[in-house]
Amino acid sequence: MTPVIFAHRGSSGTYAEHTRAAYLQALADGADGVECDVHLTRDGQLVCFHDTTLERTTNGTGDVADHTLAELRALDASSWKGVDLPEGYGEVGDQVLSLADLLQLLRAAGRPLKLAIELKHPSPSGLRLEESLIAFLMDEGWDPESSTLGLLEVSFMSFNPDSMHQLAETAPHHLLCQLVADVEPQEVRDALRFGSIAEGALINVMRRALKEGEELIDRQEVGMAGPGVQYVRDHPERVRRWIDEGTRVRVWTVNTEEDALYLAGLGVQELTTDVPARIRLALDTRTH
Repeated sequence: MTPVIFAHRGSSGTYAEHTRAAYLQALADGADGVECDVHLTRDGQLVCFHDTTLERTTNGTGDVADHTLAELRALDASSWKGVDLPEGYGEVGDQVLSLADLLQLLRAAGRPLKLAIELKHPSPSGLRLEESLIAFLMDEGWDPESSTLGLLEVSFMSFNPDSMHQLAETAPHHLLCQLVADVEPQEVRDALRFGSIAEGALINVMRRALKEGEELIDRQEVGMAGPGVQYVRDHPERVRRWIDEGTRVRVWTVNTEEDALYLAGLGVQELTTDVPARIRLALDTRTH
């Protein structure tokens, strides 16, 4: 069985993450689905961004949640990647996408696709993020029983077990994906540059969320597990047990042929990657 391939924030190895160009490239690369992260804007719109702040991926400053969708659309979210946008992939001013924009783009592909939506926490909106997402999807014609929207199959992901509990009230069990990753204090320190007290408190919160998330998967209260590559390499027996027990496993972020072949050999059913064309080639070569 060849794993299903998701383009992580689009084909983000080629074009800037979460941009129109990255998602159009993901479709051109033949990805089975795409992954996106969503936040709520100041005017209550769902927008595709990974970070809570703008500095890393745009020419803007401050928090995503403090800006309206129109203000975010005015930002340059692609030039930092250092690659030119090809004809047909939109101008620099067309690259920031709302979730509605992404749906329109995927629908236009005219083929069955999978859309994996990650809800980012901690969020200033709290679980209103989940409520807003479900309300938005319902307005778009989403069927909660099958979690389909036309030719799209929608799945939901979060590191936050509370998010999974909230979504379970509406979304089908088999398309809820609890994300898990071991907590590395140095990574927290590097990413957040918090003082020691806040840093320690955050690490404790993350470790508690990891434990709760693993328990959700073990008890099969969610139908999917979403470990990172390093987590799988550190805990292969646990991941193999999940697969044997009928849990679907979606691993991120799989960017090397070595990792892809290792995970496929382990029985992992889904891979999320920045470079879907490369990973597809590696898997197709393996099976012929």
